Amino acid sequence: MILKVYLETSFFNECCTIRTGDIDRGRRATSLAWWNTQAPKFDLFISAEVVRELSNEDFPQAARDPALAMLRGLAIVPYSAEVASLADLLVRERVMPGPATAGDAIHLASAIIHQMDFLLTWNQKHVANPNKRVHLSVICARVGITAPQMVTPDLLVLEENNE
Repeated sequence: MILKVYLETSFFNECCTIRTGDIDRGRRATSLAWWNTQAPKFDLFISAEVVRELSNEDFPQAARDPALAMLRGLAIVPYSAEVASLADLLVRERVMPGPATAGDAIHLASAIIHQMDFLLTWNQKHVANPNKRVHLSVICARVGITAPQMVTPDLLVLEENNE
């Protein structure tokens, strides 16, 4: 069985960042290493929200163009009434910041509704955050759905089977 991974905008942002700080360089190296070695082991998905965010004119063009190029060939999960409804619930229950019509709420709702195994992100404030995971699991249990594991690229590594 091939596992499904939703790639959130911050992953592409870090792959193509033009920032030069130590953390930025480390995240870029980790992200590109994941893209080159681990990505082929998974079914990869994005949403139109990823495309919208990376296409934003506020995103530096030197990073925007290569980030958008990385999206080519990736499956785009559809936006639906279920995604919109769940995004609204996530904002109402304060699992995700608003608005419910864009950003983190849409990423998380898309990954949940489309039954991703993992949501890959560098957003540790709102998404890959242990406090958010507990809150999210309570909300998901209440409505009978399962959330993906929210991880950074350094945590999503499939080891080769040496048997």
